Amino acid sequence: MHGYAVAEQAMEVAPMPDQKQLARFGFRFERGGAHSSRTMMLDELTALLDYVDRPEATKADYLNAIEEENCLGKRSGKTRRLTYKHLAELYSLDTGHVLFRALLYFWQRDEAGRPILALLSTYARDSIFRASAPMILKTPEGSVITRESVEELIDSLEPGRFSKATLKSTAQNINSSWTKSRHLTGRNKKVRNQAAPTAGSAAYALLLGYLAGARGQGLFSTEYTKLLDCSREKTIELAEQASRRGWITYKRVGDVIEVLFPNLINQQEQEWLREQG
Repeated sequence: MHGYAVAEQAMEVAPMPDQKQLARFGFRFERGGAHSSRTMMLDELTALLDYVDRPEATKADYLNAIEEENCLGKRSGKTRRLTYKHLAELYSLDTGHVLFRALLYFWQRDEAGRPILALLSTYARDSIFRASAPMILKTPEGSVITRESVEELIDSLEPGRFSKATLKSTAQNINSSWTKSRHLTGRNKKVRNQAAPTAGSAAYALLLGYLAGARGQGLFSTEYTKLLDCSREKTIELAEQASRRGWITYKRVGDVIEVLFPNLINQQEQEWLREQG
């Protein structure tokens, strides 16, 4: 298991602001996570955002759509409440958080990018899922990832905390989410596959790295851009595409790169970023 720990440390490129600062932007660090009982719920998120198709919608609007209007077609009130709870854990559903506001922004503009957009938000907000990333990403394309290897990884985080049944279901949920984002393929046997990032998902990954303190060239080697599953050169190419579309601002003079997010970060958030130094 030491290899996973080393890989996880290697993911931490930029010095991180403290968790309280990042939580203001929508990052989440609570112990555990939705994957102990659900996947990243891509289908439910898609249906919810199709149903509540207003960028100014509040968290209460999403709650009402799920619980009162039953837009996801759940049978019982309890299931509807749990569905809302897990979606809020994974995505915040609060436009007061730039993490969710930016997810919505790219969601509306880059349909092909939705699986990786959802994965990036899930990674930023679900600690159990986040811990699985180094193992998945370092696995060579074409190699099999067993449920047992993911169970072993989860158990190593807090030995003995989870029952065998919980370890099994959590590992299945984690593998299912990586399959939805196309980092894995296969129904029963999960095989490592190269994901297909887009301009929108790359821009969102760069934004998350920016909020976490990375700047310039460093933005292209964060834990978030690693989730794009492509070369640094490809990430730069996608950033240029996003900039041409007016989604972000990308400037390069020689080796000096500047990436800014004028459409996404509000004045209050700019002040918080200045406080981070």
